Amino acid sequence: MTFDELLAFAGRNVFYVIALVGITLALLYTEVARLFRPFKALRPAGLTVLINRENALVVDFSAINDFEKGHIPGSKNVVFSQFDPDNKVLANAKSLPVVAVCRNGQASEGAAKRLKAAGFEHVYWLEGGIAAWQQADLPLVKGR
Repeated sequence: MTFDELLAFAGRNVFYVIALVGITLALLYTEVARLFRPFKALRPAGLTVLINRENALVVDFSAINDFEKGHIPGSKNVVFSQFDPDNKVLANAKSLPVVAVCRNGQASEGAAKRLKAAGFEHVYWLEGGIAAWQQADLPLVKGR
């Protein structure tokens, strides 16, 4: 295919070209944003290593009913709507590794940003949340 043929194709299929450019820009933006986020993303295996080796504090931002249905062993529940980086659960953890977790990873990503902005030194985020933890066949604890 020559450059002239490519230009002719683009002229005949403007919608496809716009869609391709849009998707490419969205992917680039996502990847660049990932590089510059102020916290580190973890997968479930990485979280287990962090818990076992560095005694990480896992903070679950799920709703109370969801937390009681199943959470990572040893995690503390902080309801996202009442989240304050200076609350008593987090007060003494500014120098410890702190991992933000929720059901699917969306609310906890915002919480991780807020923790880092509040001066927490080692902030992590469980990518994919509890759903990813379950997919990795790792245990959950029920109740409080």
